[in-house]
Amino acid sequence: MTDERSNFNRRSFLKNAKVIIGGGAIGAAGIAIRPEMAQAAEAVKSLPKTVAQFRCPVCNKDFSNFAELKNHFKTEHPEHVEPVTTKLNINGEECEVLIEPHWTLQRTLQFKLGLTGAKQMCDRGACGSCTVIMDGRAILSCMTLAVECEGKSIQTIEGIAADPKWRPLIDSYCKWDAMQCGYCTPGFLVSAKALLDKKANPTEDDCKQALAGNICSCGTYPRHPTAIMEAAPIIAKGGN
Repeated sequence: MTDERSNFNRRSFLKNAKVIIGGGAIGAAGIAIRPEMAQAAEAVKSLPKTVAQFRCPVCNKDFSNFAELKNHFKTEHPEHVEPVTTKLNINGEECEVLIEPHWTLQRTLQFKLGLTGAKQMCDRGACGSCTVIMDGRAILSCMTLAVECEGKSIQTIEGIAADPKWRPLIDSYCKWDAMQCGYCTPGFLVSAKALLDKKANPTEDDCKQALAGNICSCGTYPRHPTAIMEAAPIIAKGGN
């Protein structure tokens, strides 16, 4: 939409606000393109390989190792469930985290690994903003316990954004303005990537079905199939 009196439009606003950079974009969705792809790659590479801090989640007391922390729980907090360590494969990187057994994968990604692309929104498995890919299937990370993910391969929007092969998909989303506030956009892109992994040339109905679990409060739904189908043949050739 353009304001004829000032020759002002939404894309000009986004560019001046540095949401659109050099033909790409980076915004509230936490999606990285072109120079920002290096930042996404760095976020993936900087994941903690082993647990370095053994802090009691009840009293915040630090311990030198896990055995000491477990003993502390038995003597000082017998009414609480002991924390656990779990090993996860995130975007091809092996990492280890110390969490409470009830922590979801979304909470673990955000608060233990610093990967904020899988958003906390409904926290009820209803909106799709926390979508990640696990063993090739799009799942809701807010409904998945982190301890259940050992031995699984997990992809987040950060890993997708860092891979040049998937740049056409993100560029196409930007071109077609398939986002507004951007909060839900990572979930849509992850669902779209999961679709394209299975169908190189999806139809509009394929796109609608794949994105059926993702909700956008801004109502950008008509733009998503267009963006996905335009990017599909480029990605099928290896991206650029």
